[in-house]
Amino acid sequence: MKKETVRIGAVGISGRGSGMLDLMLTIPGVICPAVCDKVPERAVNGEKIVKESERYSGYDVRSYVDYKEMFQNESLDAVLICTTWITHAEIAIAAMKAGFHAAIEVGGAASVEECWQMVRTSEETGKFCMLLENCCYDRKEMALYKMVKEGLFGEIVHCEGGYRHDLRDEISLGRENIHGRLYNFQNRNGELYPTHQLGPICKLLDINRKNRMLTICSVASKAVGLREWNRKNKGEDYDLSSYPFTQGDVVTSIIKCAHGETITLTHDCSLPRPYCRDYVIQGTKGIFKEATEGELRFAVEGVTESTHRYEDFKERLPEFEHPLWKEYLSEGVKKGHGGMDWVVLCAFVDSVKEDAEPPIDVYDTAAWMAITCLSEQSVAMGGMPVPIPDFTNGKWIDRAPFRRSRYCLDAVCEEFFDDTEEEK
Repeated sequence: MKKETVRIGAVGISGRGSGMLDLMLTIPGVICPAVCDKVPERAVNGEKIVKESERYSGYDVRSYVDYKEMFQNESLDAVLICTTWITHAEIAIAAMKAGFHAAIEVGGAASVEECWQMVRTSEETGKFCMLLENCCYDRKEMALYKMVKEGLFGEIVHCEGGYRHDLRDEISLGRENIHGRLYNFQNRNGELYPTHQLGPICKLLDINRKNRMLTICSVASKAVGLREWNRKNKGEDYDLSSYPFTQGDVVTSIIKCAHGETITLTHDCSLPRPYCRDYVIQGTKGIFKEATEGELRFAVEGVTESTHRYEDFKERLPEFEHPLWKEYLSEGVKKGHGGMDWVVLCAFVDSVKEDAEPPIDVYDTAAWMAITCLSEQSVAMGGMPVPIPDFTNGKWIDRAPFRRSRYCLDAVCEEFFDDTEEEK
């Protein structure tokens, strides 16, 4: 039976965590009786965010600096985890063992073993672990997903994506801002942040359901961007101005899938450039291509005038609108990365209320996160292919039916939406 009210705790009240907590509290039926952050001031701020939220009804709210103590003392339905990348898995595992569903912010895994631990813990406890990959719910991604499922692109052959974002200041000022990116760039070299475009691509290609990722090959460029930024902005005497950063400025990865598709991912955060996720979908009937500064282009047989010239996808996006976004636009888009933060949190809360499989399940979470540590291995071996584990243990060939819902990412579930005016 669906719950009308759910108790969701929050671990990690950083800038991102506080924003996600504030947004989650606007969803009807969410109560947050406990918050946690190892920095006491942040934990207290989390308590303040809850008590100042519009839907707060006067219930008790406790703040903790130790998530283990919080899990031992609190009776919760689920936990929202927005901590540093290398702690996501361990906290999610502890949450599931405590009897709570878990949702974790994006970031790559440190080891394949922690991914297997998440999978096994979820299977043993019956609690889900959902990656909060918000880009799966962006407007253009959902429209393109609908187009692919309707066959407009034909058979998909190749996809591309990336996290290309000038974050030199955020990374370099990690100590001042208590932000974990800095330490990853100092010590690791690989596809550190793979899931933003990999998530939507995996859903297009039915990864973990009738398809899977087989191997990854990754290469990294030299690492000079952060050092140059620190010299210019902090001076020659600043310790990071001469630090030999490990993370390559541009890391390129190629993934091969079981049914022959290829995926190219690019990680590019320490050089000057406009933000872009470089989304490309290429099939037997056409292509979509994202460029910098928000340019979206496509050329599709029977849809555009020609496949030899690109047309503006933005102008025609409403023709291909996913019903979830059609409804969302009519009701008013909420804040958070153009609205997709709100939708992914709604998907999480819906799954908690239903006590049922989320649209991004533990197998998706493990497979997408594992790309980071696997790419590190490939880079270290000069770009040699590295096998990607099958976290479903063969079930991808013939898995049980997915849960249909308005937030489903394995099909477009039209039955959960009102008919449009044209259809009435």
